[in-house]
Amino acid sequence: MKISIIGIGLIGGSIALKLKEKGIASFIYGIDNNNTHLDEALNLKIIDAKVDLEYGIINSDLIIMAIPVDSTRNLLPTVLDLISENQTVMDAGSTKSGIIHSIKDHPKRPRFVAFHPMWGTENSGPTSAISNSFSGKAGVICNKEESAEDALHLAEKIIESLDMHLIYMNADDHDIHTAYISHISHITSYALANTVLEKEREEDTIFQLASSGFSSTVRLAKSHPEMWVPIFKQNKENVLDVLNEHISQLRKFKSALEKENYEYLEELILNANKIRGILDK
Repeated sequence: MKISIIGIGLIGGSIALKLKEKGIASFIYGIDNNNTHLDEALNLKIIDAKVDLEYGIINSDLIIMAIPVDSTRNLLPTVLDLISENQTVMDAGSTKSGIIHSIKDHPKRPRFVAFHPMWGTENSGPTSAISNSFSGKAGVICNKEESAEDALHLAEKIIESLDMHLIYMNADDHDIHTAYISHISHITSYALANTVLEKEREEDTIFQLASSGFSSTVRLAKSHPEMWVPIFKQNKENVLDVLNEHISQLRKFKSALEKENYEYLEELILNANKIRGILDK
């Protein structure tokens, strides 16, 4: 199978590596506005050739879009215009409703499968790609009933080849859930990093004392705005809802400390500890 991947970064590169390793892809075309990424991907043998958008689409059985969600939303109608009824298009975006809505009236909508691989790191570019990165993670397909049966089957085969476990969801539900488990985590990490950077102007020893716990907490703050601003924009209402709840929780901790209500502070921490039983399952 010939595959074109639009966006040869962390996600697109990792998908390419795994599909090559599994023998699913006989040839992979790389499409990217960043020529340095394409050259790096060629040198690392992540892709077999770098091509322009039209050539890659016309000559592929499967097109995978691994670019920021606003770019996917804008480009997807053009990609669908170029494909035949025998080709399939998948994306890998962290938000789904806006992308699906952008092509709801497109005559080739059934050729598209909305996919979200639940994995990522703060790193970017093809040099960060890891072939086994998706193993054991959730691969979400949204609004599967809107995709053609053969396109859906191909997408399922790809996801299983990435060693992911399949989950089917409604796009609106997906965007709500990812706001809670992913998007708010990034905002919190950015905010904490900015807090410490502001304080560090006065106390230059802060980073000398930083522990692994601090590093893991602010790890996500290294993530690039080119990816995350579009995600926050596309999922604005859900992120705001979660952010309001998060701020409310922070106020509870602040109030407990201000009033020296250490029993309530302990209650808040014990309640938070319940997450351990959920995550350790």
